[in-house]
Amino acid sequence: MCRWAAYRGNPLYLEELVSSPAHSLIEQSHCASRAKTATNGDGFGIAWYGDHPEPGRYRDILPAWSDCNLRSLAHQIRSPLFLAHVRAATHGATRRDNCHPFVQGAWSFMHNGQISGFDRIRRKMEMLLSDELFAARTGTTDSELLFLLALEFGMERDPLGAMSKAIATVEQLSAEQGFEPLVRFTAAFSDGGKLYAIRYATDHKPPTLYAAPMGGKSGYCLVSEPLNDDIDAWVEIPDGSAVVVSDEGMTASIFSPEGLAVAA
Repeated sequence: MCRWAAYRGNPLYLEELVSSPAHSLIEQSHCASRAKTATNGDGFGIAWYGDHPEPGRYRDILPAWSDCNLRSLAHQIRSPLFLAHVRAATHGATRRDNCHPFVQGAWSFMHNGQISGFDRIRRKMEMLLSDELFAARTGTTDSELLFLLALEFGMERDPLGAMSKAIATVEQLSAEQGFEPLVRFTAAFSDGGKLYAIRYATDHKPPTLYAAPMGGKSGYCLVSEPLNDDIDAWVEIPDGSAVVVSDEGMTASIFSPEGLAVAA
């Protein structure tokens, strides 16, 4: 399983999540404590928003702990919204275009989890894409294809609804192929305005997701694992949840592939 961190709030340096904390993302890349595998050494990536609509991005196949460029960039780049990811591969070879975050236009996306039986439904998923989005696919992972499927289903108009439809479609395709659907999905994505995250699994065993206020009164950090030992600061996001971080702070709703309902 992968590890990731995402942030939206007042601008801060990427190192405040990526390299500086006691349990930073780089630390988690070789010593994760809340994942099935402690080592996440199959590449890394960061995507950040600045003066342009499209995010900047840096990815490599090196383990995050051994890339001196990552520490240097994280020390210099300051952003109000960014995504960072360290990879433990489940689908797709260790190559740069399989490293998260994935970017298409203004959108960035990263994922921790898997689609069981992906090889058996991959072609049917690809057939649902427009020519433009099919041509945008450069890697071989289930994560990238699920992201493109959500874009196909109207992510720009309704981000959470499109992701709900994409996951429902994957589960339906799995059932049509005669095997039990299993999607484990903890993901973050953004258009440069709001930061979205979802925690969901068909078997109710999704990868972990935590949130803590950071970077001003409306800023929040979303992570696979807490970045420090301040247990009072971090709240675990429940299974079957969607969160949105905006200028108003963080809001939560119930998430399922069948639809969305606002939590009480």
